[in-house]
Amino acid sequence: MLNYLLTFVASLLLGGGAGYVIRKKVAARSIGDAEGRAEKILAEAKEKSQEVLNEAKTKQQEIVMEAKERSLRTIEDAKREESTRRQELSEMQKRLEKRETMFDTKLMEVEDRKNKLEEKTKQVDDMKVQLQTIKDEQSAKLQEIAKLSKEEAETRLLTEVEKTASEALMSRLRKCEQVEEEEIENQSRKLLSLAITRFASSQCVETTTTAVILPSDDMKGRIIGKEGRNIKAIEMETGTEIIVDDTPGAITISGFSPIRRQVAKRALEALIKDGRIHPARIEEAVTEAKKELATEIRKAGEEALVTVGLPVGSIDPKLVSILGRMKFRTSYGQNALQHSIEVAQLSMMMAEEIGADVFVCKKGGLFHDIGKAVDHDMAGAHPEIGYNIMRKFGFPEEIAYQSVAHHEDKPRTIEGAIVKAADAISGSRPGARKASYEQFVQRMEELERTAGSFDGVEKAYAIQAGREIRVFVTPEKIDDLTAYKLARDIANKIEAELNYPGEVRVTVIRQTRVVEYAR
Repeated sequence: MLNYLLTFVASLLLGGGAGYVIRKKVAARSIGDAEGRAEKILAEAKEKSQEVLNEAKTKQQEIVMEAKERSLRTIEDAKREESTRRQELSEMQKRLEKRETMFDTKLMEVEDRKNKLEEKTKQVDDMKVQLQTIKDEQSAKLQEIAKLSKEEAETRLLTEVEKTASEALMSRLRKCEQVEEEEIENQSRKLLSLAITRFASSQCVETTTTAVILPSDDMKGRIIGKEGRNIKAIEMETGTEIIVDDTPGAITISGFSPIRRQVAKRALEALIKDGRIHPARIEEAVTEAKKELATEIRKAGEEALVTVGLPVGSIDPKLVSILGRMKFRTSYGQNALQHSIEVAQLSMMMAEEIGADVFVCKKGGLFHDIGKAVDHDMAGAHPEIGYNIMRKFGFPEEIAYQSVAHHEDKPRTIEGAIVKAADAISGSRPGARKASYEQFVQRMEELERTAGSFDGVEKAYAIQAGREIRVFVTPEKIDDLTAYKLARDIANKIEAELNYPGEVRVTVIRQTRVVEYAR
């Protein structure tokens, strides 16, 4: 066993030594190979680096050469451009010198002309002075010979020309006016007849009744009440005056406001129907009458808007109620709300025919008399009140202006002229308005008195219910030319001083009769 162990140890030592020797040789050989390869790689690297350096030097030399060539070309181009510019500058300098020479020459010519013109102007001034002197001398000699001053001679000359040419001038004026009037009249008749026939409505004069019918005369005592307490309560609640007279079966309501009169009338009718008449019941009846009337007024305004084709929602409800109040307002017996509807529709139709703004005419025509709805409660004339109301509710200027335009002699817009014409048509239709006998006679007398106040007027007659005034003049005092001026003056005075519906035609008649007998 020991021998075997020794043998194993010896073998192990021998194997390890042999392995070490072999490994060392192999390692030495591997190192040698690696060093060889490294030297070979290093040599190859040196060769390649040398080649790269050679190539870089070659490229550097090429780049340098190319840069030198480019710089040379740039320098040559710059020299050529500089030479060209120098040549251009030289030419420009020559042209400028030439122009300067020409300017100097022309300046000298202008100076010469200026001097010559100054001399000629001086000569002309001297000649003017001489001519004026000669003219003054001739004028003085003529005045001395004619024994007339310049002003007197001009007056005499104009008088002679007027005498000789007045007949021809009057004939020409008469002819021009006749042709113009015929053409305008034909066109206006065609337009108005078309609008009127398209809108044909019934005409009926309305009156605001203030009489309340009683079932019996005994009701008068109940309305008056004990010591007049009932009638005082009615008057205090309604703001009107109750007139109880000897008229059988009726009492009269008096008051400036048509709305208050209507409230009083309805309250009295309700009290008479109910039979209970005392202050507490009177207060209730008046309150109910106000509510009913407010509802009816609003509905009347809405119906008017629908009739003319305006959306109800586009108008403020307060303004709709103000418009409805006109149902209980009359002007010369004509219902104000119906009149406004007619004006709106006539304006719309005429605007369609002549190409004006239809919407402005329609809306302005409907609200042109809106001031009449509150003129009993507000101070001022109804055109200004209506204008302020429309502006307050946001109407544009061209629509609000219609409230004023229909009372102006010359409206500043075509829409204003249309509304003015429609207002005159609606108010002057036969049967649309009425006046009392006293008012009619007074208006006729005022027309005749106004026309007769002019010098040279012999007689004046108002005819056709005041639609025309015929004026007879003295031929010796009024000639044909003066007759035209007299007619205009009379018309202007009637417009300024008198109140009348529609228009008044002024006809001046000048007649000369010469009678001679041959024997």
